Amino acid sequence: MHYQSFVSNYFRNTLLLLLLLSSIGVWAQNNTSPQLPIADPTQKVDPSKVTNQQAVDFYNQAKSAGMSDMDIERAALQRGYTLDQISTMRKRLQQKPEEKQVEDPNRDELDETRDQDDADELDDESNNERDSTNARRSRSRRLNRTFGASFFARSSSTFEPNLRIATPRNYILGPEDEIVVDIYGNAVDNFRMKISPEGTVKMLNLAPVYINGLTIEQASERIVNRLRQAYSSLNRPGSGTYSSITLGNVRSIRVMITGEAARPGTYTVSSLATAFNVLSLSGGPGRNGSYRNIEVVRNNNVIKKIDLYRFLVDADLRDNIALQDQDIILIRPFETRVELNGQVKRPGIFESKAGESLMSLIRYAGGFTPEAYTKTFTYQRNTGTNYMIGSVDSLQVESFAPRNGDIFNVKRILDIVSNQVEVRGAVTLPGPYALEERCNTVLKLIQMAQGISPRAFLNRAILERSSGETQTGIVAIDLRKLINGEIEDIPLLAGDILTVKSVEDLKEFTFLTVSGSIINPGNYYYYKDITIADLIFQAGGYTEGGIPYRIEVSRRVKNDTLDLPTSQNVRIFTIDVADNLVLNPEDQKFKLQPQDIVVVRKSPRYEAQKAVTIIGEVKYPGSYTIINNFERISDLLGKVGGLRPEAYLPGARFYRNQELIAVDIDAVTNKPSLQANLLLMHGDTLIIPRRLETVRIQGGVHNPSVMNFDSKFGYDDYISQAGGYTEQGWKKRVYVSYPNGRTHRTRNFLFFRSFPKVEPGAVVTVPIKVAEPQRERTPGERVALFSFIASMISTITLAAITLSRN
Repeated sequence: MHYQSFVSNYFRNTLLLLLLLSSIGVWAQNNTSPQLPIADPTQKVDPSKVTNQQAVDFYNQAKSAGMSDMDIERAALQRGYTLDQISTMRKRLQQKPEEKQVEDPNRDELDETRDQDDADELDDESNNERDSTNARRSRSRRLNRTFGASFFARSSSTFEPNLRIATPRNYILGPEDEIVVDIYGNAVDNFRMKISPEGTVKMLNLAPVYINGLTIEQASERIVNRLRQAYSSLNRPGSGTYSSITLGNVRSIRVMITGEAARPGTYTVSSLATAFNVLSLSGGPGRNGSYRNIEVVRNNNVIKKIDLYRFLVDADLRDNIALQDQDIILIRPFETRVELNGQVKRPGIFESKAGESLMSLIRYAGGFTPEAYTKTFTYQRNTGTNYMIGSVDSLQVESFAPRNGDIFNVKRILDIVSNQVEVRGAVTLPGPYALEERCNTVLKLIQMAQGISPRAFLNRAILERSSGETQTGIVAIDLRKLINGEIEDIPLLAGDILTVKSVEDLKEFTFLTVSGSIINPGNYYYYKDITIADLIFQAGGYTEGGIPYRIEVSRRVKNDTLDLPTSQNVRIFTIDVADNLVLNPEDQKFKLQPQDIVVVRKSPRYEAQKAVTIIGEVKYPGSYTIINNFERISDLLGKVGGLRPEAYLPGARFYRNQELIAVDIDAVTNKPSLQANLLLMHGDTLIIPRRLETVRIQGGVHNPSVMNFDSKFGYDDYISQAGGYTEQGWKKRVYVSYPNGRTHRTRNFLFFRSFPKVEPGAVVTVPIKVAEPQRERTPGERVALFSFIASMISTITLAAITLSRN
């Protein structure tokens, strides 16, 4: 027992308070030993220098030594720490180690409690879903939470009391409160006194003053009376000596939360804490807790009944009373909860008090949405044996008393306008209109729509009218007679739809097709009595090369089939139209019919100019026009005025569509009858270079390089100059590429090999053999190889013996 007392006093007086509130940061920087140092009791360090992990470690050690939260705070106050510093360390202890966010350390426990409650509720509802009567109700309850629960769930606000406000005049003093007395004027002095456990304070050498249970004003009067024993004229008029008495650091109190709380228990809070502060710390009411019936009990008497809805809905703080030590907050179970679904602004589960009507709950839900159908809405009620369905109209909402478990559903209004009529079709302003005095007949509706359009069909209009049955009735109207006053106007009913069609709406819309040498070929609308000249005019006229004297018209055969063979289903007409789109008198009688296809031909000799390009070492390089379709490559040199002296014709390159064509230009120039003398085409290009004086050797040689051309050298000489073949060089596949794009390969006949001729600008390529990957022979392959060799040796041996005998 002596040892335990020593340990408790040791932690209380030296380590915990100082290390928790001040010295931990200094010790952590200078001492890595797990042993706890004895800090200087007079030394203070900014609490911000203490890490969260250090605060948590030493707090746990203090708790294991038997110290309570009240003991730790009381010891801290005795050491001279202010409540602000204690509050700062309390917040730091509530953090996770080395994190910056401030969170309630018990918030996870609260969340787990709520999650478990929700899971239990969902399990119950899942079991209820087996009953088809309750399935819809169970699914709806999953989506709703009790109104007010979200205010306490995972809230970032701790609702801590403000310790920096002026002391409330009705604040009741008690032990551990600090009184600050300032004397100024002719005398100057200052006292900071803590109320003792006996409820007294002592100043100078004067007798103690009992102030426990007094307000700050009452305590000030007693303190001044006692100080007048030392300062006789204190606070007397004209004395010149005055005093100011205020409250310094405040004490901590213990408040108990019980009943249906999310986290019941005893909480140590500042004496300035209010009921809402403690409710926030406890997580608020639990799953079965009431938000409307929370009692504050003091000395076994209920001093206040809290209705949180007044705060949540109207921000009314009348119930947020100050608490005192040993107060009890009792959260009663709820009595009536009602569910509101559908078209309310805040659907959910709401708690109802006795005497409240359904309208009060709708107000708690934020009222109706703009789409709500408020004339009537239904509810579901538990009768004790089963569920029943009822309805409430708008006149009963103020007086209808909900019962526990009622589920109200506010439906959405129908997308129907009750006083609407509509006009469609060939009118100036079609659309819906209001059924009123100036628009309650067919003629008035047409006038509201600014009249009918010029293309309207007047012989018949249709008025669609709902007869209250499953089908819609139709009223036929002779619109011409109605407008002329030959028949009476027809009154309209709500929901009527008047349809006026145009002339085009009542016939099949047909097209004409024009193609060929026309500027804008395509489909065009058919009009009555339209001619070919009209159609060509709409299509923008002829293109360059189009001829007007051979226009073909293809027409479908409809009824005029007497002079046609059985297999013919179209008629062909040939029409002449002048360039100025004037028809001769005979052709003017020809009218196009729907679906006719008109084709404008192109002149047989019309052709766009074609050109070829010649560049390089010629006298007049450039583009030249192809005069006729029979010009060939050999004709080009005559167009350019001949070659320059430095031109190298064997190296000329001929391109078509940007692709090199392997043509021996020198050969076709000397002998135009060769098949390589191609016909010229638009875009062809001939490039005649200067004489080339180099040869490139590449591929499977030891020294791939470019060397000068020497007429005395042969193929072997160039290979020798390149260092000879490599081991992978494939001699049999050597090929030579010439500047004109042609390629010659090595020819092999028995043991003879003929290599291509090397000319200026040529590229000699020695292919490289691809080394096949070596693999180890299988045992079977080795046996087969040995058998083959043995067989060959045996055969040769027998042949040799036979020859020797002969």
